[in-house]
Amino acid sequence: MSRIAFRLTATALVAGSALAAAALPAAAADHGRRHEQRPQVVLGEVQHAAPGRSHRSPNEQWVTVTNTSGRPVSLDRWTLSDSDHHTYWFGHVTLRGHQSVRVHAGNGRDTGRDLYQGSRIAVWDASDTATLRDSRGHVVDTESWGRRHHHHR
Repeated sequence: MSRIAFRLTATALVAGSALAAAALPAAAADHGRRHEQRPQVVLGEVQHAAPGRSHRSPNEQWVTVTNTSGRPVSLDRWTLSDSDHHTYWFGHVTLRGHQSVRVHAGNGRDTGRDLYQGSRIAVWDASDTATLRDSRGHVVDTESWGRRHHHHR
């Protein structure tokens, strides 16, 4: 190998090693960090007040649950609860991509668009918080309303 070829090869190896050494700390600096992701399933529109002041219309109370992603999400063993810990357990429900479902407080036949908690009285108060938790009990989203609240996680 000529001296010039040897020097060019050595220079290329040194430059490549320096570049790799510089890139390694940048890649390692991001290792282990949790990137906060927006939840795929969120609470949307809420109708907390049944028409009139009657507790006779729990079906008129509902909370919308929406899958914001393009992929199906299973809600099996997820919960929706209020501040008084009235809790609705989702059964074998899967939301398709960008699908929404209304969870009514009262009784009815579950469909792909409407689910029913089975309550005989109104669940949601004038000032309340809806909390959606996944199957591991982690809070996925909250929605609050009323005098003391105006919060959406």
